[in-house]
This record gives sequence, C-alpha cells and structure tokens, in this order.
Amino acid sequence: MTAPLIHGYEVVIGFETHAQLATHTKIFSRASTAFGAEPNTQASAGCLALPGTLPVMNREAVTCAIKLGLALGSRIAPRSQFDRKHYFYPDLPHGYQISQLDIPVVQGGEVSFYLGEEKKTVRLVRAHLEADAGKSIHDEFPSETGIDLNRAGMPLLEIVTEPDMRSSAEAVAYAKALHQIVTWIGVCDGNMQEGSFRCDANVSVRKPGQPLGTRREIKNLNSFRNMQIAIDYEIRWQIEQLEDGLSFAQATVLFDPDTGETRAMRTKEDAADYRYTPDPDLPPLVIAPEWIEQVKATLPELPSAMAARLVEQYGLPEYDATTLTQSQAMAAYFEAAAAACGQPKLASNWVMGEISRRLNAEEIGMDAVQVSSAQLGQLIARISDGTISNNAAKQVFEALWSGEGTEVDAVIEAKGLKQMNDTGALEAIIDEVLANNAANIEQYKAGKDKAFNALVGQVMKASKGKANPAQVNALLKAKLD
Repeated sequence: MTAPLIHGYEVVIGFETHAQLATHTKIFSRASTAFGAEPNTQASAGCLALPGTLPVMNREAVTCAIKLGLALGSRIAPRSQFDRKHYFYPDLPHGYQISQLDIPVVQGGEVSFYLGEEKKTVRLVRAHLEADAGKSIHDEFPSETGIDLNRAGMPLLEIVTEPDMRSSAEAVAYAKALHQIVTWIGVCDGNMQEGSFRCDANVSVRKPGQPLGTRREIKNLNSFRNMQIAIDYEIRWQIEQLEDGLSFAQATVLFDPDTGETRAMRTKEDAADYRYTPDPDLPPLVIAPEWIEQVKATLPELPSAMAARLVEQYGLPEYDATTLTQSQAMAAYFEAAAAACGQPKLASNWVMGEISRRLNAEEIGMDAVQVSSAQLGQLIARISDGTISNNAAKQVFEALWSGEGTEVDAVIEAKGLKQMNDTGALEAIIDEVLANNAANIEQYKAGKDKAFNALVGQVMKASKGKANPAQVNALLKAKLD
C-alpha cells in the first residue's frame, strides 16, 4: 500500500543507527565499556591518543558484526578495511574516527516488520564497525565545556538503510524491529537512555515523481516517542518552507523534546569533507568462512523464524506470533504458559492483553512479571474447564499480581469466585426467573433478542454472578424453544 501524501508531498526517510556492541572492552583497546563510571576513568592511553599507542582489533566486536549480518541476511565481507574519518571536535583526541567507508564488514540485508497488518521491508546498505567519540558536556560548568572520554573508543556498528520509509510511523516501526533484532541476538543491550542504541533519521520531502529532495539529518533520537514527534515536526517544517517558496540547505539538526521542534546544528557534511584515508595502523579485517559458521551455530532462533513456528505449531494468527516475539522473554513466557494450560490462543490473548497492560502501566519488562507462566497457565485452565468466568479470572490475576496469593485454586476458593455449574441448581434459578418474567418470554418468542439477554441477566443476578454464562444460555434456550 502506498503511503498517503502530505499536502501533496511524498515523505522519504532513511536511517543511520549506532548500536553499541555488548563487548567487555573497547573496539581497539582493553579499556572497560561499563556504563556509569566517573568521567575519564575508563579512557586508556589509546583512547587518549597518546604518542606511540596503536589500535588492536577486538575479536568480540567482529563476532558481534558477524552475528548481526547473519541475522539480517547480509553478506559478510571476507576482507574489509578500516579508514580514518577526519573531523576536529574536543571529544575526539585523535582528530579522526576509525571507521569503514569503501569496504564495510556487513553489506546489504533487510529488516522486515509489520505496520498494522501490512508487512514492510526496509533494505539495508551496510553495517560498518567504528569507534565512538567521547562526550562533550555543556551544562555542568558555567561558560565551559567538559570532556568525558569514557565513551571514546566504544565499539559501534553503524547500520545504514536505503531511503525506503515513507512516514514517521513506518520509521518508528523499523527502529523497533531493528532494536528487537540487536537485543534478541545479544549484540547490543538496546538501552536508548544510556546511548547504546542511537538513531539518526534522514528526512526529505518531494512531489511525486521528482528527484529526492534536500535531506536534513535528525541526530541522536533517544526514544521511539521522540523519534516520531521529531520526524513529524521536520516533515511539517520542510513542507512549510517549500510551500512558502523558500529553500533550505542539507543540514544536521537536533530535536528539542521540551519544545517538540528540530533546530539546525550545522551544515551537513558529505563524505569528501571528512577526507577519508585508509588507516595505516590497522591491517585489513579478514573473516574466514569457518569463523562465520562458528558464529552461525551460536545464534538463537531468530524472531521471524520463531514467529513462523508459533503460527505452525500453535495455530496462532500471524499478528499474535509477531507480537509475542517482540522479545525472547515474552516468547518463552508464552510457550511455558501454553504448555501449562494446553490452550495456546487463550495464552496468547492473556500475554498480549493483561500481561502487556500491566507491564506498560508499571513501565517494567518481562523480567519483572509478577504472575509466573505456570500460574497463568493454571488460571487459563480454570477458565477452560468452567471453574471460573473471564471476569472472575481477572480478579484472580489481580490477586496473584499483587501478591495476595500464590495458588490459583486457593485464590478462587478464598474469594468465592467458583462458577455455579450444577445443572439442577441452575435450572431451579432459571425456572424462578421465567415464572417472574412472562413479558420477556413473550417478547423473545416474538423475535426480540434483547428479551433473551434480559432473561440471562436476571439469572446471573439471581446467582450473584456465579452462574456459568454458557450453561445459562444453553439451558434457557432449551426451555424457551
């Protein structure tokens, strides 16, 4: 489906994502990558660019690159090279960043995801290894800038897409899908607040059929919510400029979450401005086929493959399977609950419903779920065998979550939530209701369905909500028809 035009303009978006690799040491030195240390306490002589220091490649970082390439269906270059990207910032001691330009380690690939019920695929250009810069701190010292080099030399994979996205919603869905993959395979912790997963969105607009418009790059978007707000603002701003007959330059812009606006930081450089040169201190990176096979053997079942299996094995809708595989923890929780109750679709509904609702409300992850998969499975089993109703099950769930009880059956008993399933007792209640509601009976026999619902309501009221609704419906119909 073609994305709708905005005031007659087509939106074009590409992404550059910096994923900080989950290694113990930096990409070219043995300095620690642990987050939160005192400023400049995790900067080695190499990070500081002291004379005589040389970079040494971190094998663990290369393994991460291979993993990601395999997960994305990319080509792993058997031989890639490192280059120096020159620019001069106070937080870049060398005066250049070690990166990859002409021959990156990961080439091509794609990321597929769902936008609503529509499947989308974004093509990847490359993913290359590079060393991060340090951090400039502008708000802690009056009239001065502080420099923290703890981040200098952190191992990054920069993942670059083709300009395939046509809306902010599609861009956010892509970013979430990529975030899911890098965390799933364990190459990045995905912590956006700590800067482990940083997204830059290249946004431009054009009239249909025209060449690509002037793009502006929104840097360092650190949440999916801010990502969508920033892209939407940038789209509106660019269209307003063009509609007013104004032009604008290719630029790097920052998003201000307080105002919801983007503002230009600097004119956007092209590759030539960085004066790339091959790094003379690093030999080519050679990856043997045997190394790739070794890494492939360690990969977990990937989200797309697991989603397909959930559809095949459990008969789930594709939407359910895609939702459940947003994280390994959620997928594992679902499978354990489904095994415990033998009702996979009901287990899926509860995980996507009540479980997800509580996680979102309390802003916690699957590791903090207060109802175990075994408890959920037992709860679903009690719904399936008619012991409790769906409404009663929600009360049991709340009790388990809040720690009022640990055993499903004990909570049901303590709260008096067991359904009335005794046919004789139900028939006695139904007979009494029918004897007192002649008007509703006449209306039902005259074809008015609402009259039947009214009778069901009377039976449920008389049973204090404990009657099994399905059984009530069946018995009532048998007596009335």
